[in-house]
Amino acid sequence: MSSLLRRLGRALRTGLLTLLVLGVLGGFGYTLYFLYQQSKGTPVEVKTEKPRLADIIKKSVATGSMVPRKEVFIKPRVSGIVKKLHVAPGAVVQEGDLIAEVTIIPDIAALTRAEGQVRAAGISLKYAELELTRSKRLAEEGLASQSEVAARKLDHEIRQAELMAASESLQVAKEGALAKSDKSSNTMIRATVAGTILDTPVLEGSSVIESNNFNEGTTVAVVADMTDMIFVGKVDEADVGKIAVGMAVSIQIGAVEGRKFEGKLESIAAKGKLVDGAIQFEVKAALAPVNNVVIRAGYSANAGIVLDQRIGALALDEKLVQFDGKQAFVEVAVATGAFERRDVKLGLSDGLVIEVLEGLSPDDTVKVPSAKGN
Repeated sequence: MSSLLRRLGRALRTGLLTLLVLGVLGGFGYTLYFLYQQSKGTPVEVKTEKPRLADIIKKSVATGSMVPRKEVFIKPRVSGIVKKLHVAPGAVVQEGDLIAEVTIIPDIAALTRAEGQVRAAGISLKYAELELTRSKRLAEEGLASQSEVAARKLDHEIRQAELMAASESLQVAKEGALAKSDKSSNTMIRATVAGTILDTPVLEGSSVIESNNFNEGTTVAVVADMTDMIFVGKVDEADVGKIAVGMAVSIQIGAVEGRKFEGKLESIAAKGKLVDGAIQFEVKAALAPVNNVVIRAGYSANAGIVLDQRIGALALDEKLVQFDGKQAFVEVAVATGAFERRDVKLGLSDGLVIEVLEGLSPDDTVKVPSAKGN
């Protein structure tokens, strides 16, 4: 009995030892397998794309704004105080419509001269009247001829006209207009063109200065034709040599989302200006007629000037093209699932998509190069 128990004990110890050894060997084997799998890493996924037909348009972008082609600054013809404004921004006016009224401030020097001219003309008229009366009396006595009387009468009429002119000049100096000609009054500021009032920079009660040879005068209102808008922007000197008058322009207005407007380049400045450290040239483009869209003066806009274009060309994303020196090539999938190098001839590019002239067909599959060039 005791020997049987000893044999059972030895067998139990042997089994436990065997299980322990198997467990250690199994754990070691699993560890080796796990490390081997980790060392293999994740399989590299190969991405591919196909050539496609696309419209490739190369543009030079000009930044600017929309402005009216005709914008007129209405200025007063006399200095004074704005008595009343008859329009507000946004109003539509016709040529000759009343814009504002000005209360004139007489110029002291001009007023003094006008008053002196009136007094002098009055004195001359009195002398002419005396001479006319004297010549008539002498003619009645037979001591003066009729021709002398006619000369005195003519001189009298001239002096009357001089007095009238001097009086009118005095009235203009005081009031800015003649009472008999209110329509042409200098104190009435009228629209010189038909259009929309864009701005009225002055307020009622503000002082204004007349427009003359030495001063451009105070702007009372700005009138523009809002039915004829143009794009005015600036192009960098690097692109100005690539554009020409008459080129097609695609205009995108910031305030009008989801819509582009067509136009044509009208003018390119002959001289550039330094803007933020770079030479910029001003360009103007005419906007084609548009319907159902309100374009306001001052809207910011970008104009894409079409330098060259290909419609329906076989194209690839530029990221698919690789270079060996100056030779462009792509990697094309073959029947075995591998890839082979194929040289290609390239055409126009817009910076994202490039035209393929030779070397590919629409049925080819092109490998997307990895960051390491694999």
